[in-house]
Amino acid sequence: MRILDIIEATTVDGPGFRTAVYFAGCAHRCPGCHNPQSWDFEGDAEVSVEALADRLLEAGLDVTLSGGDPAYQAAEAALLARAVRSAGHTVWLYTGFKFEQLISTAEGRRLAESVDVVVDGPYVESLRDNRLQFRGSANQRIIDSQASLSADSVALWHSPFAVD
Repeated sequence: MRILDIIEATTVDGPGFRTAVYFAGCAHRCPGCHNPQSWDFEGDAEVSVEALADRLLEAGLDVTLSGGDPAYQAAEAALLARAVRSAGHTVWLYTGFKFEQLISTAEGRRLAESVDVVVDGPYVESLRDNRLQFRGSANQRIIDSQASLSADSVALWHSPFAVD
């Protein structure tokens, strides 16, 4: 799979300290994208699922798959997510696809089955809101992937640290 960057101990792409993996390639090309260098599908380095999983497990943190868009490399991203989750870590996925689009293909569904949370939808510059937690625009949803798949209906993620 093609990876642009790996950032350890980030706190902006999900709760707590996480390792963020930025995948190469994105055809959404959202105006105002914070990472347009990630659009190139041939960007940066080829890495095996096994080598990347070893590095992530060595870091010992929860993981976020971002990009680009990991859904364009769904089969490999799913294998990576399974390896991380089997070691007891959570995995978040950022994708420009809506959750319903993601799970409409066999590979996309396997990816959704392999992660805990999906932050879905394209970034929409006119809906940008800096007050939103873990997303850039108001159209994007933070989805509990496992609950959604079980219920066959989108279930939003709720932070265990939220105060009513």
